[in-house]
Amino acid sequence: MPAFVTFGRILFAVLFIYTGATKLFAIQATADFIATKLVVPDVIAPYAKQVETATAMTTPQLLAIAIGGLEIVAGLMIALNFGARFFAMLLIIYVAVATVLFYDFWNVAAPDNAKMLVDALKNLSIIGALCMIIGYGRTTRPAEAAYGDV
Repeated sequence: MPAFVTFGRILFAVLFIYTGATKLFAIQATADFIATKLVVPDVIAPYAKQVETATAMTTPQLLAIAIGGLEIVAGLMIALNFGARFFAMLLIIYVAVATVLFYDFWNVAAPDNAKMLVDALKNLSIIGALCMIIGYGRTTRPAEAAYGDV
């Protein structure tokens, strides 16, 4: 059983490593997509301007770099089983926020929202897998302890 858990962790982490790398390799395309969906709130706009001035990059570009980096680092840490619970929690927050912001299937008519709905459900299943990683933690447990007295 521990070999399957390790192998499953590695295969699961490949998703985040790959998507993070594609975001970093196409930063401008990712930033353009983020810019269409996300608006900087007025409360933090002055701070965002200061960061933009200091880095000579737009807020969507900075977010694309941060998100790509988060996905790669978290994917590697989950694959290596080092801080897996912490990085799984970060990814749960990221995937949940991204699902709400980028898959607004509730605003699209029924036949046209099918792909968005399926993508949102896939993200929900990814959140479920991340919850299992949090539940397992660093060590694998015997089947009785992991699944109770069923």
